Amino acid sequence: MTPSSSARVLLSGASGLIGRALVPALKAQGFEVTRLVRGTPSGDDQIRWDPTQPVSPATLSGIDCIIHLAGESVVGRWTEGKKAAIRNSRVQGTRQLALALAQATRRPRVLISASAIGYYGDRADEILREESLPGRGFLAEVCRDWEAASAPASDSGIRTAQIRIGVVLSSSGGALPKMLPPFRLGLGGKLGSGQQWMSWIHIQDLVAAVLQILGNDALRGPINLVGREPVRNADFTRTLASVLSRPALGPVPGFAVRLLFGQMADEVLLASQRVEPAKLMAGGFVFQYSDLRRALESLLEAGSS
Repeated sequence: MTPSSSARVLLSGASGLIGRALVPALKAQGFEVTRLVRGTPSGDDQIRWDPTQPVSPATLSGIDCIIHLAGESVVGRWTEGKKAAIRNSRVQGTRQLALALAQATRRPRVLISASAIGYYGDRADEILREESLPGRGFLAEVCRDWEAASAPASDSGIRTAQIRIGVVLSSSGGALPKMLPPFRLGLGGKLGSGQQWMSWIHIQDLVAAVLQILGNDALRGPINLVGREPVRNADFTRTLASVLSRPALGPVPGFAVRLLFGQMADEVLLASQRVEPAKLMAGGFVFQYSDLRRALESLLEAGSS
């Protein structure tokens, strides 16, 4: 869709890593941004919601597009309570929004709903595109059900895209800032064998991709939001250490990763996902950061300024 002074975006997860980067970019494109918040609204640009409860269709009146990013962080040990929070925050929240959208008198033109490349599970060296089958495991099942939860919106005629997000590289949060302290001490290293594929994307490319999806009516269904050049974990490690001018001397054995993180280790940190952004490339999207070294250099420079 083409933004105008009256185009309204409803955004959940605005306080998260991606949401914080999206808000100024959307406003720069001329969109009016309204945030879904779980606490008490602090202004006219906020609407309170509870992802476990039905959403009033009237709440969505006048919204042109919705970007739904909210969900419990997957980082941490996956206790049964943590797993329930991960699943419910995604599946229930998406279903409640999609049902309300389907019932709205004036429906928005597009719903962009977050998902993750965890959909594919651990797939070794297999090249994964949007049409690839889902994998196995808790996170793959969550992503499958998460995407399916948006069906009421698409069934009602709303253009719906499920964005399968890879490892987001940003100086403002996410994985990279957590890696930096040990790497700066020369203690960083590969995880497990280091042969697992990491499908990463620079935060600026991710934001640009979301804006392109908003404006391109042909982009719908599952869309991989990853860069063009996935790398093996060992190569990522060497590149980050080199950019920091430090050695990479501290490989972490797989058993130690599992000891620290439990099930999350096998499904996130040690899982191999060689994902291709096929739909984005077919749609003519131009990545600003395809080279990992250049991406890391830009982020570390931004983080130090």
